[in-house]
Amino acid sequence: MEFVLTPQGYQDIQQELNELLTVKRPEVIERIRQARQLGDLSENFDYEDAKRVQAMLEARVKELKAILSHATVIESTSQDGSIGIGSKVVLKDLEEGYEDEYTIVSPAESSPAEGKISHESCVGEAVMGKKVGDIVTVQAPGGAIKYEIVSVA
Repeated sequence: MEFVLTPQGYQDIQQELNELLTVKRPEVIERIRQARQLGDLSENFDYEDAKRVQAMLEARVKELKAILSHATVIESTSQDGSIGIGSKVVLKDLEEGYEDEYTIVSPAESSPAEGKISHESCVGEAVMGKKVGDIVTVQAPGGAIKYEIVSVA
């Protein structure tokens, strides 16, 4: 499986992996060590919780390593001012009148709370290849929404 990442996305994943390996993993190992010193492990909540956290952390480390090892870093897939992976776009909701800014990214680095949406999402799919001034209709779970593309960078 190949992961397409922007340079920023690749860097963010590297930073998260580094933090997990150099900060979080040692913290969990220390929690486990301290919990073991409390004695009976069969009824030791701290030990069980630390082991659960360790398992989740190790799964995330494995996931991040897999993403990085199969990543292709691209600067931008936009052509001639059209929207592609890596593009920053401002969309105006034609019914409500508000504007939203998004960065179009791959699913691996998608974070809607940070304004990073996947090119495979409803909005991402609708705007790929479009240009400033184009009107797009997004088929969202709540119904169709029309957006005007205000800017592309």
